[in-house]
Amino acid sequence: MSPLPPSPGAVAIFGGTFNPIHFGHLRSALELLESLSLAQLRFMPAGEPPHRDAPQVSAQHRAAMVELAIAGEPRFVCDTRELHRQGPSYTVDSLLELRAELGEQQGLCLVMGCDALLGLPGWHRWDELLDFAHLVIMARPGWNLPSEGALAGLLRDHAGSIEDLSQQAAGRVITQTLRPQDISATNIRGLLQLGLSARYLLPESVLAYIAERGLYAKQE
Repeated sequence: MSPLPPSPGAVAIFGGTFNPIHFGHLRSALELLESLSLAQLRFMPAGEPPHRDAPQVSAQHRAAMVELAIAGEPRFVCDTRELHRQGPSYTVDSLLELRAELGEQQGLCLVMGCDALLGLPGWHRWDELLDFAHLVIMARPGWNLPSEGALAGLLRDHAGSIEDLSQQAAGRVITQTLRPQDISATNIRGLLQLGLSARYLLPESVLAYIAERGLYAKQE
């Protein structure tokens, strides 16, 4: 694991299956890195995601593709802790570990899209996440944040600003608008399974890795 760079900025966690990682992930991460003045952004591939079917491609392959994709950006790190954990990959467990490693004063934030936010009440110990980190919601055109219920209350009661990331270690919800990225891993897998090219949707190094190992191979 790369050491934390000497910077007052927060550390962000960007979780997902990354099946495969693509330019939509990478561009969003870079925009967050710059707009939030982050010290580091950690891509955290899920081993056994509790809220969706297990990916057909192994965790080791998905982590290797992340490593290839982020090479050259020292503020990006691939954090593989969830791949070595038995059972479902619960985010709260990872935040607990990171808080212990980084200390109580380090700003820590969990990045998620609006779709993940809407499913948050189904997460394990979801109401404890803000005890350990801030939430950064990636807002995109066409998505509406909840206006009632438990999530609306969470957004209202813990609403924060970018400045909170450097002034507090955890506890705030920040909504950050990013430019649209109309790329999805589902579509990329579909192209590859049909024997079509996914070039320019993901890094060439990742595409070469996929081709060399026959991942997402054309369906007979």
